Amino acid sequence: MSSESSFDIVSKVDMQELNNAIQQAEKEIATRFDFKNSKSSIKQEKDQLVVVSDDEFKLQNVLDILHAKMTKRGISIKNLEYSKVEPAAAQTVRQKISLKQGVDQENAKKINILIRDSKLKVKSQIQGDQIRVTGKSKDDLQAVITMLRKAEIPLDLQFVNLK
Repeated sequence: MSSESSFDIVSKVDMQELNNAIQQAEKEIATRFDFKNSKSSIKQEKDQLVVVSDDEFKLQNVLDILHAKMTKRGISIKNLEYSKVEPAAAQTVRQKISLKQGVDQENAKKINILIRDSKLKVKSQIQGDQIRVTGKSKDDLQAVITMLRKAEIPLDLQFVNLK
């Protein structure tokens, strides 16, 4: 039995769960006393979130609520990339947050180097925005997954298609 086993390393945000987290955060903002008469909101536009609030302090509170709801729903906040806070209409401030989908080339190279330096008998190759890891032993593949979970990579990684 010399068949190869493999799995893919991907980094994706579950958009349905994100949508649910945003709705829960909006409900909490609507019911909280400190946000009474506030112009705070969270909008999702494709692969971007736009958070609007009265001032930077309230904007930070909105982000804290959003982070709590995302974490509760199993969405990692590692996949968020923040732009700087900018003034918006009607004396409000706005911050755009990009969602990182897929493993970018820079992080893919880092992951490949980590796998190569682990001295496990596996091969890894970059395929677009994901990485395929193949090896004869499923134990080696499990060891790669464990090693990558412990590594400090600025993305939330998922391991799929284990065959």
